[in-house]
Amino acid sequence: MSAPRSICLLRLSAIGDTCNAAAVVHAIRQHYPEAEITWVIGKAEAALMAGMDGVNFVVFDKKQGLAAYRNLRRQLQGKRFDALLMMQVALRANLASLCVSAKRRIGYDKAKSKELHSLFINERIEPTDKVHVLDNFRQFQKSLGTPLEAPDWNIPVNAEDRDWAKAQLDPGTRKHLIITPAASNAERNWLPDRYAAVADYAASQGFSVYLCGGPADHEMQLAANIQGHAKHSLHNLVGQSSLKQLFALIGEASLVLAPDTGPAHMAVAAGTPVIGLYAHSNPKRTGPYLWQNYVVDAYTPALKQMRGETPEQSRWGQRLKGEELMENITTEHVIDMLDRCIQEQNL
Repeated sequence: MSAPRSICLLRLSAIGDTCNAAAVVHAIRQHYPEAEITWVIGKAEAALMAGMDGVNFVVFDKKQGLAAYRNLRRQLQGKRFDALLMMQVALRANLASLCVSAKRRIGYDKAKSKELHSLFINERIEPTDKVHVLDNFRQFQKSLGTPLEAPDWNIPVNAEDRDWAKAQLDPGTRKHLIITPAASNAERNWLPDRYAAVADYAASQGFSVYLCGGPADHEMQLAANIQGHAKHSLHNLVGQSSLKQLFALIGEASLVLAPDTGPAHMAVAAGTPVIGLYAHSNPKRTGPYLWQNYVVDAYTPALKQMRGETPEQSRWGQRLKGEELMENITTEHVIDMLDRCIQEQNL
C-alpha cells in the first residue's frame, strides 16, 4: 500500500470519542510523518486537541446550522485528500463529509453503519470482534496500513495550563481525587448524596477531593448539591477551568471518579486511573479503555433484567433508558472499588 500524502479524519464529537480518536491520529502521524493530516472536528473538541503536532484542525460548529456546512466547504475548497476516514455515523457527520473531496472514503463495516452512512463511503473498515469504540477506531488506521501497536494518546498540554493545574492542588497531601459528576445526559448522573459519601470516605483516607466540570447551570447545581451533603471540605472547581486546564489537572491527579462522560476518557489519555460508573451503556464499549477493571457496572444486570440479554447477545451500541438505573450503583460498590484502586495503585 502506497503511503498516503494527505488524510482527512472526520470525527466531530463528543469529548470522549475525540479522545479515543486522538490515539488513532497519533498512530497515523507516527507511521506517516510526511502526510498532511486534517481533522474535521467540533468546536469544544478542537479546544482540547489544539496543539497536536502536524495536525490541521478544521472546526465544524454545529451551532451555526447550515452555515457550518458552508464554512466547512469554503475551508476545504480546492483540496482533495488521498483518504477520508469517516469515523462518525451520525447524519450530521455524513452530510459534513459531502464537503470533503477524497479518493478513498473509508467508513464503518455494515453492522455498525446507520443514518445512511453507507451512501457516503466507497470503502469499509474490516469488522472486528472487539467491542470498544477505540478498537473499532483503530480499524481505520489499519485500513491505511498503520500497525495496531499499543495506543498512545499524546494530547498536548502547555506549561501555562500545567502550572494552573498544579496551583489548584492542595499542598497538604500527595493524594488527589477528582470527581467529575455530571454527564451530558442527566439520567447518567449518579446521586449527589452518594457522591458526597464517597468523597467523605476518600477524605478520610487522606485524599484531597476536587469537584470539576463545565459552567452549565446543571453542573454547578449538581456540585452544590454534593457539597451540601458532604461532611468534609471539597474543592469546587466546577466552571472554573478550560478543557485544557481540566485535562492538565486530571494528569496531575491520583485518581478520577466519573460516570459515562468525557473526562473518564480524558483520564485515560492523561494516564490517570479512573473509576467509571456505568448503567446506561455497555462499559466494554464506551468505558475507560485502560481501566475497564475499575468500572462499576450496573449496565450488565440491567440489560439482563430489561431485555433478557447479555452484552455479548445485544447489538453494538445498545443503550438503556431509565432515570432510576444509576441508583443501582450503591455507595458501597464505589467505596469497594476505591479501596481496590488504593491498594493496586499504591495510593
